[in-house]
Order: sequence, then structure tokens, then C-alpha cells
Amino acid sequence: MSRQTARGARTRRLSVLAALVLLAGGTRLLVAAPADATVPAGGPAAVPQCSALDQVEIPASAMSLPTHGGRVTGTSVVNRVLSGRAVEFCQVDADILPVDPSAPRIRLRVDLPYDWNRKAMMFGGGGYNGTVPDLAANVPFGPTDQPVPLARGYAMFAGDSGHQQSPTAPASLDGSFGANDEALNNFAAGDALKKTRDASLYLVRHAYGTLPAESYFAGGSTGGREALVVAQRWPKAFDGVIAAYPAWNNLSEILALGHLAHVLSRPGAFLGPEKQTLLHDHVITACDGLDGAEDGVISHPGACHVDPRALRCAGGADTGPACLSDAQIRSVNAMSSPFRWPYRIASGETGYPGFPFLSGADMSTPFLGFGTTAPADPMPVTSGYGMQYWSQWVKYFLTRDPDHRSLDVDPAHPGKWLDRISFLSTIEDRNDVDLRPFARAGGKLILLHGAADELVSERSTSDYYRRVQTAVAPLSTRSFMRYYVVPGANHANFGTPAFAAAWDSLSALERWVEGGRAPSNPIVVDTAHTRTRPLCDYPDWPRYRAGDPDRASSFDCTP
Repeated sequence: MSRQTARGARTRRLSVLAALVLLAGGTRLLVAAPADATVPAGGPAAVPQCSALDQVEIPASAMSLPTHGGRVTGTSVVNRVLSGRAVEFCQVDADILPVDPSAPRIRLRVDLPYDWNRKAMMFGGGGYNGTVPDLAANVPFGPTDQPVPLARGYAMFAGDSGHQQSPTAPASLDGSFGANDEALNNFAAGDALKKTRDASLYLVRHAYGTLPAESYFAGGSTGGREALVVAQRWPKAFDGVIAAYPAWNNLSEILALGHLAHVLSRPGAFLGPEKQTLLHDHVITACDGLDGAEDGVISHPGACHVDPRALRCAGGADTGPACLSDAQIRSVNAMSSPFRWPYRIASGETGYPGFPFLSGADMSTPFLGFGTTAPADPMPVTSGYGMQYWSQWVKYFLTRDPDHRSLDVDPAHPGKWLDRISFLSTIEDRNDVDLRPFARAGGKLILLHGAADELVSERSTSDYYRRVQTAVAPLSTRSFMRYYVVPGANHANFGTPAFAAAWDSLSALERWVEGGRAPSNPIVVDTAHTRTRPLCDYPDWPRYRAGDPDRASSFDCTP
């Protein structure tokens, strides 16, 4: 039975020994329920009594993975204007207690709107996480002309993935929690996602007296990886999932970033900001018109074949910002080419496909680009985001020695660290692409990636999608999954992307899950330049046909 045909009589199965909330004469009674108990999703929703949630205990039995339970640590009634709407909600903060007393707690937040739409949404994180995401934010690449989920009436929840970032660390770049096994599994394997989901839905039910009719998950980058994790590991946990620019093969990308840290640390190899811009401008000039329109967007990156030697300085030496030295050309080619390692790791991964710096990505994007300073030991905070991510991983995940020099580990020749790398790959490379259980449960998945992503390569996500097609079969994949590559879009619309993508993927997902209507001819908006483009099913791309180049109707999706 599909989800949409069962809406009138839907019931929800509680997680193992979940708590059943009964409303009797206005008094909430908590009764332990058996594992196979079901509850109706219908009936009037109660207005959350915010103060009654304070200090509520969350039993360990409410979560399907081991914990020592949890407790609400604080509540408050919040009134905010979101997306032009006045929204009143009960904000609930809670902790989930670890099994290992030396492990950090999972901190989570649940926002319970007084005008509840009977749905719930969980947000994923970013980088190494360590903070609870903003529940009043939008889904990745979300539209500016539609309400954010909380303003739509969603009960929102998220966690910090099981550790708290140091206040002195750059945002999402504190990997020190990796020294603890439980914290490592909470983050890298995704255990904290299920614990947070279970605890949050316990509180949702405690507040409203019923479970949501639908539950969704949305995340980008690390959150995009988390979106794929929940679909694969817990196929019945969420009805629909939005995964944007997902770092799904996390360890594989880390090894590639470590390789690039070595390459860029060589004398004369690093491209400073002026040369990063020089390269990007040259690529745009060379490939902009390949889709039929010269608009600053490379819509057909597969046809873009730029040779950086066209920018070579006379004699190959570095003679200034208007050209690239031979050492810098080698760096550009290394960044843009696949990195293959000559050894086996347990996850089965053999390489990472390289970054699209020769087909539209911009190295100079603030914060998420390749920085203004060459990688070194210790790793400068002005180096690239990926270089700092690598350094944290070496110190806390790999060697568990905060004084270890990250450039002393060579991903191409790891020596004594090979066994540890192989072990970590089983935790961090979430590459089980058999999503048939998710599909059988009625789940729907929207996958998005920007073609000009400078931090997580679109080529990697395209590889993931092709693997799903191989495992599930192309026609079956299409029954529950859509994948779109957005030309000109970068990682999370940071800086000034060529195309600042915005699409109402949430409404599209709702129609698919709740009404059985799959996305059809979606249109993405460039909010920075007030123009639109068609979102083409991968591997199609938008070719300019005729008419106004700022209108999606002037483009056709072309194989």
C-alpha cells in the first residue's frame, strides 16, 4: 500500500519500547508500549503546553540505539516573524546521555509550532557539526519566496551529532570529538541521527498527543550525507528526504583533500587569490557559450575542456598574477583530476573524482574555497576549508594525537596508518547504495548538487547516483528518486556563485510523498540575477534554444 493511498487510515509503528502518550481527562499518562504498538496519526492535535515539557525524562527505551536516556533541559515560548509570518512555537532543548560516560552528550532542539501542520522535519548539519542547526532556516537551496518549514507549521528538530564545537574553533571545523569512539560513531556512522530522531518524536508525541502524519529530512554537505544515511540505514524513519551536495564518501574525499594539501604545500605550487580568480575567469570565458547562451553560467560542464597551460608564464617561472607557473599548473591539474590510491581499504572505495575547477568551480570562494595561504604545519586558518578539515581528521580521527603534523601523513603512501584508514572507511564511507528498502517503504528522495561546487565534487554525487541505478535498476530508481545537477551553483550558495540556486524542493517532495505526484519540469531560480533555468534530470543539461536567456522556457533539457 502506498503512502498516499493510506493517508486516511494511516497508523505509525512506534520504535522499540517507545513511550505511548495517552490523554485522559487532560492528564498526560506515560505508559511503556510494546515494540509492535501502533497509534493513529489522525485526531485533533493538542496545543503544546510548553512549561509541562520542562525536565521531561526521555527513556532509553524510546530510542532504538543504546543510550542512557535523556532529559529536557529547558523550554521557552518564542514568537518570531519568519518568511513574513508571525510564528509562535515552543522551543525545547534536551540532552541525550551517552553510554560511555566519557563521551559527550547529544544536544538537540525541537521547535513545536502552535499552528502545527501535523508534519515534522529534521535538519542535518555541516562540516564536523558540533552545533544544533538553525531550525528557523530553510532547506538547502530553498526558495526565498516561500515560507521556511517552521513557518509552514512543521515541528522541527535537529541535534549537534553528539559533540559540542569548541568556541575558539572555526565554524564546523572542530574534529576533537573523534578521539572518543562513541562520539565518532555518532557523527561518522550517523548513530546520533537516529537517536535524535527517536528522542525528538517522543517529545513531539508528548506535546501533541500524536505522532506526525509525515516526517521529512533535509540536509546539505555533511547534512546531505546524513540524508542518505537515514534513507539507507533506517528506511522507515522518514517519508521523504532532501539530500543536497552530499559528502557521502567522507573518508574518500578526506584522502583526496589530504593529497591536495601535500600538492599545494610544495614550493611555488599554491595559487593565491589573484591567480585563483584568473583561472576561474579564463574557464568561464572558454566554456560559457557551450550551452548556446553567454550568461556567465557553464550549463554543459561535460563539454568544457580547458588546458591550464594556456595561462602559462613565459619560461614556466612565476612572473606575477597574470599567469601560472609550471608548479601552479601541476597543482590545478591535480585538483581537477581523480586521485587514486594504490592500496585497498575496507569500504571498497578506490579514489575520488577530482574537483571541477576546469569546468566552472571557483577556488576563491570565501571560507569554503582553497584559501589565501598555502597548507602548512600547523595548518593556517587562512588555508582552504578542506585543508583544515584534513588536518583535524589526521589529528583526532586517524592518529588521535592532537600534536601530530597532518602533512606527515601522505594519503598516497600512508605506511603504518593504512589499517586505521581502512577501519575508518567502514564508518565514514556510507556507500551502500541499495535503497530498495527505502523505496519499498514508500520513501522519496530528491538529490541536488551544484555543477560548480568547490568543496564537494558534483562528480562524486553523480557516481553515487549511477551506483544506485546499477543496484536498483534505472526505471525502479526513477520511481522513488530524482537527481538534478544545477549549472553554475556552488556549495550552499556561499560567496557570489554564478547561479544562486533556489527551488521549492520541499513542496515538490510533499506532492510526491503525500499525493503521488513526482516532480515534473521543475524550475530553479537564480536569486542573485533574477533568472530561471529548468532543472534537468541527470545526465541531461539545459541547452539554450531561443528567446529570453533569463527565462527557463528558452532552454531545453538535452541528453
